[in-house]
Amino acid sequence: MASDATSLPAIAILGAGSMGGAILHGLVRSGLAGAGVTATNRTAAKAAELASLDGVESVALEQRPEGNAEAVASATIVLIGVKPAMVPDLLREIAPHLRPGAIVVSLAAGVTLERFESILGDDVAVLRSMPNTPALVGRAVTGLAAGNHASQADVALVRRLFETVGRVIEVPESQIDALSTISGSGPAYVFLLIEALTEAAVGKGFAEAEARLMAEQTFIGATALLEASGEDPAELRRRVTSPKGTTERAIAVLQAAHLDGVFAEATDAALARARELAAGA
Repeated sequence: MASDATSLPAIAILGAGSMGGAILHGLVRSGLAGAGVTATNRTAAKAAELASLDGVESVALEQRPEGNAEAVASATIVLIGVKPAMVPDLLREIAPHLRPGAIVVSLAAGVTLERFESILGDDVAVLRSMPNTPALVGRAVTGLAAGNHASQADVALVRRLFETVGRVIEVPESQIDALSTISGSGPAYVFLLIEALTEAAVGKGFAEAEARLMAEQTFIGATALLEASGEDPAELRRRVTSPKGTTERAIAVLQAAHLDGVFAEATDAALARARELAAGA
């Protein structure tokens, strides 16, 4: 393990696609990947997209079929970013090549720690993570659950990695799927709300560019105010909602639509799908 308080040990990201790629970009932006990062992808085209990142060795498996094995042989932390269905075969491929003391971290939705440990064995520390895509800009929320063989030092090291791309919440594995329905899928909910508010603005006669500016910057500004103020969101909402004013009338419509119930139903649906994935459906 690295003793340097400011840098991280060597990292391998196997499957640097959407989420793995977001973690990779955020990690590079942090400047803390001092020992280097190896990222693997199936195609040369995808690997080429990452080749210019500082401190990153980008490997195309179609050109170097042994690339995953080579990547993990020199890595202290190994992130598994391939699709859930591909995870078991990948773990069997890399298991003989993991260095002593390596920590394997899952980015794969629905694949349990038990599944990882059953393939990798008792001498490998495994953690399960659930980051979200704002990792790309250093503003992720990552849920982190430790396996049976992960020490406190292992968890602390992996936490440091994910803290380079945002905030970390340590939870038992039983809460990882529920967390994924809030923070994991959450950016999509926010983008959908921005889409809807933009469409409402267009419907009131604003040009598309003006509508997008109003909707997007209102969300960005509101969340920045929430973060800077430290206030409860309900309190900030009340301050904007003057009695008998226009905002009060609009909020009444949203509350009458049972927005809280809609979000509960949506996240319940996401949780049911996570459980289906865990069952192999």
